[in-house]
Amino acid sequence: MRLGEPRIEVESCDSTQALLDASMPEGAVAVADFQSAGRGRLGRTWQAPAGSSLLCSVLLKPPPERPLPQLSLVAGIAVADALEQLTGLAVQIKWPNDVMLRRLKVAGILAEARGDGVVLGIGVNLSQTTEQLPERAGSLYTLTGRVWNRNTVLDEVLAALEQRYEAWVTGGLDAVYDGLAPRDFLRGRRVSVDGTVGTAAKIDRDGRLEIEVGHGEVRAVESGEVVYER
Repeated sequence: MRLGEPRIEVESCDSTQALLDASMPEGAVAVADFQSAGRGRLGRTWQAPAGSSLLCSVLLKPPPERPLPQLSLVAGIAVADALEQLTGLAVQIKWPNDVMLRRLKVAGILAEARGDGVVLGIGVNLSQTTEQLPERAGSLYTLTGRVWNRNTVLDEVLAALEQRYEAWVTGGLDAVYDGLAPRDFLRGRRVSVDGTVGTAAKIDRDGRLEIEVGHGEVRAVESGEVVYER
């Protein structure tokens, strides 16, 4: 399998997530300069000025024994691999689907089931200025001072995703855990996840966030909205 073939490129669309469907071959990619109705997790919108971000979606068809929620983490690992390769800076992953550089969010992942496949949305902030970004977010431009070519970043992300995805298909999250555990942004921070409050301990090998809630008790959270202390 090779990611990126076929490739659909448009100037504008509602969302790149809507440009792919399960009838297409695995590895198909959609890319846009602008999304008028970009989406994030939990129904959030993803907005960025035209041409300022990498906005893409990838169609994957993992085997049924692989838990689909893990794909957001697999993609996060791949994006972190790619950004570290490009920038030379340490990149972290904030469970369950954000990629962090210098404690600011630079990328987000959205995985949506589609027939017998999954459409994996990836957004990376490239050239936004500080004024164009929401709180606790950064772009590669604001964090490195350099202008980044969208296609260069896309190629690096697809290459990393292909490698990590194939490893995950073969061996599960264990096979990519080396790219996850050392990058755990929340570890040691006070967090609240849908009513579970405590100190984030780790992302376990099933992709859950383990939270120490006190008195030696640890709870494993499978999904949810994270609020954390800086």
